[in-house]
Amino acid sequence: MPLASHDRSLTPAELTLLADRDLFRSKERIIVKVQELLASLQAGLQEDLSQTTLLVPPGFDPAKVQAVKGERLELCPYQYLDYPKHFLGDDKFTFRSLCWWGHHVVFAMIVDGGQVKQCKKNFFDRFHQLAGQGLELSLAPTLWEWKRGEGYTLPITHDRKAQLAAVLSGRAWFKIARFVPLDSPVLREGRLPEMGRDTFRSLLPLLTP
Repeated sequence: MPLASHDRSLTPAELTLLADRDLFRSKERIIVKVQELLASLQAGLQEDLSQTTLLVPPGFDPAKVQAVKGERLELCPYQYLDYPKHFLGDDKFTFRSLCWWGHHVVFAMIVDGGQVKQCKKNFFDRFHQLAGQGLELSLAPTLWEWKRGEGYTLPITHDRKAQLAAVLSGRAWFKIARFVPLDSPVLREGRLPEMGRDTFRSLLPLLTP
């Protein structure tokens, strides 16, 4: 629907932003830095993967990787890395590292399809290895929701085993994530790759035989 004529008028604040060339140059510098951080994370995860036996689905290819940049995840820019990456038929087995501008960084393990049953068993058999690591279980009705908090995620803590069991019992898939605020020292100090690798390692009790 076209905007009304008064909505098409640019406010003084909007005109200031439109004319601020440094703003757009800064944005491009940030994009490149985040891309480099994600590339470094991918190299580290590749090293970790070569030393680990995972409950991977049939047809899994450890060389597959995808890096994506977009502008409109709920109107905000985003960049993400999928590695390891497996989307084949009904099977999904993917570790996504998402930098969502204006929100947070998310490291998330997505599991759907044939590996879910064994991963769920591992979740409860090794629950206290996973709990207390800053991980959260997604409560959303879709794998592609990236918000955090009440109604969206449930922290995986030692005292919530029964509550988490109730959530997982009816799920044919699941997503477990760690969220990092954008003002975190992790980003100020360029430690995003280390945090991503640490998150992946914290999930190994879930993902290994």
